[in-house]
Amino acid sequence: MIYGWHFLRKDRRLGYGDNRLIREGTTYTVLHNRPLELYEYGLHASRRAIDALQFAPGSVVCRVALPGASVEEDDKMVAYSRKVLWLADAERALREFACDCAEAALRGEEAAGNSPSCRSWHAVRVARLFLAGSATIDELNAAWSAAWSAAESAAESAARSAARRAAESAAESAAESAAGSAAGSAAWSAAWSAARSAQNAVFEARLRHLHRTGK
Repeated sequence: MIYGWHFLRKDRRLGYGDNRLIREGTTYTVLHNRPLELYEYGLHASRRAIDALQFAPGSVVCRVALPGASVEEDDKMVAYSRKVLWLADAERALREFACDCAEAALRGEEAAGNSPSCRSWHAVRVARLFLAGSATIDELNAAWSAAWSAAESAAESAARSAARRAAESAAESAAESAAGSAAGSAAWSAAWSAARSAQNAVFEARLRHLHRTGK
């Protein structure tokens, strides 16, 4: 058995025309009438949570087990069946992780000799305050807009890209997808790419803590 991670939409249903409701402890299968094909046919997962995150359609995280008969590439695998060991809504954990990634991106830019705008740092701080209930949605959106403007006015460079993505991820509106926020930061920041393995361990520990404690 191969253990992995998979994310679902808020309604906890499979996508791509398969509308089954996903429940903890249940094994789901697809027909064996065609070969497994990554991104095309089968039930997918990733060995690492950080890899699964980049494919996330929503904030519900699943710890899953796949049988050995599977097809796998660097960050994704597919099998005919997938058992859901546990699941949880990880929206808060994803937002916190997005802030972590944003800070990593900004620190990486500083280490490279660049100078991200203080408005990007402020956006991260306000995002954390919002999670703690100490900032309003209007303050969050204002911080996001200021950080975005700072990134847009910067020179076309890696610094601009990292700062902009960091600001976008850290200060994203509550109306937007937390999963998309964290995935965007993970996929785009140069600092994140360099720290991928270390960040994954922290991320998975946070998800397991969520499962054990519910927060």
